[in-house]
Amino acid sequence: MKYGVVLPGGPVTEQIELGRRAEEAGWDGVFVPELAYGVDAWTLLAALAATTHRVALGTNLTPLPWRRPWKVAGQVATLDRISGGRAVLGIGVGAVDPALPDAGEQTDLRTRAEMMDEGIDLIRTLWSGGGSYHGRHYRFTATPDDTGRATVPIWVVAVWPRPKSMRRVLRCAGIITQFTGPRSPDDIRAIRSWLAANGGAPDLDVVVDGETPADPATAEERVAPYAEAGATWWLETRWTEPAEITDRIAAGPPVQR
Repeated sequence: MKYGVVLPGGPVTEQIELGRRAEEAGWDGVFVPELAYGVDAWTLLAALAATTHRVALGTNLTPLPWRRPWKVAGQVATLDRISGGRAVLGIGVGAVDPALPDAGEQTDLRTRAEMMDEGIDLIRTLWSGGGSYHGRHYRFTATPDDTGRATVPIWVVAVWPRPKSMRRVLRCAGIITQFTGPRSPDDIRAIRSWLAANGGAPDLDVVVDGETPADPATAEERVAPYAEAGATWWLETRWTEPAEITDRIAAGPPVQR
């Protein structure tokens, strides 16, 4: 299992410093949210690429239906080149919440799901060197070239055990797991079994998130059952005070190495 940390926001210079400290402390990845307004995720990730050398860098999450997929494709491919192949694109349909900015975007869940499916296909088309895509929601035509080619893994949010949501994972490189009820390691085993039975790649990433204590031994006890069940990434998500996330990052990932 690999271990990443999701930065909770704050001044951009502080986030860059937290990302640098995360790499020093032994974390395997640094992820940032992509919001409608505020610190730009891709500019921040590019700055992190310049100040780190090893960690994976990506979004958790990019609300793909609320972005232009061809712009996202170019941003991610650019980050991947700057970072030497360390980019990850984490996507979801977007959260509808009164606490978040209202930009007048599409809120119908079924429509957003359709837009996300088309967005995935459009991005993969461009990354493979194609220049044309025509769907119900998106039309894009450009002269094909190799400057935007990329092999960046796409991680997509999917809700277990909803089959329609899960089928989307088969077109991506990883699943950011969500559940209709309380989760357990048995759910991860069931996801692995479903993916294998439906043609999922054996190396497809299964991502679990949550909070762990700073004590490495106690933290390892909490995440080990998920690793044994087949999860490949743990993302430490703490939407909390900067001091708390700073201390948690400094303590290192939830495993004794």
